[in-house]
Amino acid sequence: MISARPLASRRALAVAAAFAIAVLGGCASDEVPYEERAVEQIYNKAMDLMADGRYHPAAKEFDEVERQHPYSEWARRSMLMSAYANYQVNQYDEAILNAQRFIALHPGNRDVPYAYYLIGLSYYEQISDVGRDQKMTENAVAAFTELLRRFPASEYARDARLKVELAQDHLAGKEMEIGRYYLKRHDYIAAINRFRVVVEKYQTTTHTPEALERLTEAYLALGIQTEAQTAAAILGYNYPGSDWYEDSYALLAGYGLEPVENTDSWISRAWQSVTSVF
Repeated sequence: MISARPLASRRALAVAAAFAIAVLGGCASDEVPYEERAVEQIYNKAMDLMADGRYHPAAKEFDEVERQHPYSEWARRSMLMSAYANYQVNQYDEAILNAQRFIALHPGNRDVPYAYYLIGLSYYEQISDVGRDQKMTENAVAAFTELLRRFPASEYARDARLKVELAQDHLAGKEMEIGRYYLKRHDYIAAINRFRVVVEKYQTTTHTPEALERLTEAYLALGIQTEAQTAAAILGYNYPGSDWYEDSYALLAGYGLEPVENTDSWISRAWQSVTSVF
């Protein structure tokens, strides 16, 4: 026969249960209790909260507008205002979801450019250092690029272009970091593949001169002299006074070679084909 629990155990369970109820109660209190109110009353309260810098409860009130009055004009406004309020308190997932839903439900609305911009900002704020995964950086570029493609003359376009450039520089930096790692390990093919991404995809970034110098170094190590000469020639033509060109020139000189462009090289073709997407 199983014995009854000791009194101390029963008391411990009671305390644990009370604590669990308190925690659940605290979570529940985070939700706005349902109280039927006029749409203007809810919306104005949300705006007042946001004016006071209380973005989290403001977002909850904007969501309440949608919950109680889903087909009103106020609900459409509240959707985007909730996205903005969530962005202000770093609730990026909620901000992105609300902005995406706004675009899906109101594709012709005049505030759609701002919704794209807010999505881009929400991803952009989460960009991590080049040593980590760059999915957020890629998502930010995609969102801002879509904004620029669809609304190139919007008031958000200028800042979006700047952030795309900065994000692409970040992505190029990630490729360079991996490429340098492979180069140091004498895995030249893997290194070349990384530096090639920079030259072909991120050619307008600050990392391109180094990528060309590293290509010179890697191709020389493999004995592919024409590609090494081409990388150095492209580098010298576009960045003639850079330290990276001087290094490339010195590397070639050590083999009795000079920078000479081979127009059939992928490096030459990549340089001739680059165009701005904006």
